[in-house]
Amino acid sequence: MDLNGIRRQLREEVTMAQGVSRSITRDSLGEAIQRQVDRLPRDVRKSLSDGDRAMLVQQVIDDILGFGPLQPLLADRSVTEIMVLAPDAVYVERGGIKQLAECRFNDANQVRVIVERMMSSSGRRLDESIPYCDFSLEDGSRVHVIIPPLAVGCAQVTIRKFLDTIRDINDLVTFGTLDERMATFLVACMRAKQSLLFSGATGCGKTTTLAALSSYIDARERIVTIEDTQELNLQQDHVVPLLTRMPNIEGKGEVTLRDLLKNSFRMRPSRILLGEIRGAEAMDYLQAVNSGHRGCCAVLHASSPADAVSRLETLALYAGLNLPVEAIRRQMASGIDVIIQQDQLHDGSRKITHLTAVNGIENGEVKLQDLFRFDLESTDSEGRAHGSFRAVAAPDNLDVFRRIGIDLPKDLFVEPRPGPGP
Repeated sequence: MDLNGIRRQLREEVTMAQGVSRSITRDSLGEAIQRQVDRLPRDVRKSLSDGDRAMLVQQVIDDILGFGPLQPLLADRSVTEIMVLAPDAVYVERGGIKQLAECRFNDANQVRVIVERMMSSSGRRLDESIPYCDFSLEDGSRVHVIIPPLAVGCAQVTIRKFLDTIRDINDLVTFGTLDERMATFLVACMRAKQSLLFSGATGCGKTTTLAALSSYIDARERIVTIEDTQELNLQQDHVVPLLTRMPNIEGKGEVTLRDLLKNSFRMRPSRILLGEIRGAEAMDYLQAVNSGHRGCCAVLHASSPADAVSRLETLALYAGLNLPVEAIRRQMASGIDVIIQQDQLHDGSRKITHLTAVNGIENGEVKLQDLFRFDLESTDSEGRAHGSFRAVAAPDNLDVFRRIGIDLPKDLFVEPRPGPGP
């Protein structure tokens, strides 16, 4: 009998013998599993090394109390994302690179059992009427699941882990996501209540950057966060987290991002942090940043600052208010201060590639000005990308920062000249 077979046998025997409940401690369960190991046939026991025994005990504990084969990956701090493709095909992302993991499920049914266990405390449901779902684990990791018949063969599970290694902007500087000059400017933007739009593709680190920057919001402010699944675990005490709700089995009771955003205006927020703009709520966001709700931050999927402006304009039209495009552009130009464009490079590293100021309207178009950008220069023989962050221009509104006591010298936005040669 192979180790997987022994594992299944132990799990079944312990469950039958103990009547295991979720209230049992890991230590008590471990002792019960060890007793079952000692009752295995002699030839099977002799074939197990001490390492095999310890591994079997841990795996059966994970099967009964944890998340089965995924538990070691969730505990592995080097893993940033977990993707279940099939029972015998689980991929992980480490250092921005996707690779096949060693863990395996017994079958598609075990995948579904683990998914149900993950969902148990989320209040979400998953069935043929609603065959996909987003929810958060207790540690803040975000989970997306889509089941057959929409997924072929096996439930597709994607887990984006919460990175407790990134607490503030200095951690992002250490990881090479931006440089110290850009960090200084962004911290000043948060303290000066500039309205920021975080743009980029899926998985490039937009929400992580927003969460890190949020640590610089004054603790006296009232912050409202609006998300589908809770990812923004802010450090301040006065935070009002709001989550959308899916419709019930009768198709009723849905609460959308737009519903929550409209309600948040009546909650006396100092700041509104919108987890993602993807529909008509774009218009409500623009109205918020143009009606005194300064310092709002939002996340948007777009490939460049210019694309972010175009996409936000298109989404605002979904609101059906029959506003002319020129009016929407004026609201973007007057309400949004800086676009933070973030990308994942081909080597897996994540960079803020543009910090772009929104400088009004010019010839009927929203005028953009790069303040900083990342220039990709080369790729070495091992596929690692090399480049540098460059200052491009100073923002037009430095006086806004000075009025509240934040001094941003103009030379912060000037590339240093090379020194004299030898």
